[in-house]
Amino acid sequence: MDSIAVHAVFIENASESSTENPSEDTRSKELAEAAALSGVKVMVIDDSNTIRRSAEIFLLQAGCTVILAEDGFDALAKITDHQPDLIFVDIMMPRLDGYQTCALIKKNTRFQQTPVVMLSSKDGLFDRARGRMVGSDQYLTKPFTKESLLKAVGTHVKVAAH
Repeated sequence: MDSIAVHAVFIENASESSTENPSEDTRSKELAEAAALSGVKVMVIDDSNTIRRSAEIFLLQAGCTVILAEDGFDALAKITDHQPDLIFVDIMMPRLDGYQTCALIKKNTRFQQTPVVMLSSKDGLFDRARGRMVGSDQYLTKPFTKESLLKAVGTHVKVAAH
């Protein structure tokens, strides 16, 4: 198991540490959530390979289709081809940052309704406000847990009536 997979498992296990022995009800709930997210196309834009891989592992386990991009330019080239149902975008990236990427996505009439969730290690009010100003739908602080990532997907998939 490589270090990225270990990191993802560590985060996943940390989020589940409150339940030492998951009951059948918990497992049934997880399966139901995975079924609800099955086939949802999610794009993850982050310059950190660790964050991209962690998100990919969590999303694939939930049945999502995952599109990865290293930066805003890479993402903009892939969005038209893949037409994701939801986009996670890191704020701090080289060349084209998350705010600029989100603004460009939201200015395109074809993708205005596509939910964009900003990812950041900063949890400041200014960062959240700036994200809203460029059209983001939610703000998620890194490092995220499997639960918080999938909750964001579930929230926006329901809103979009996928």
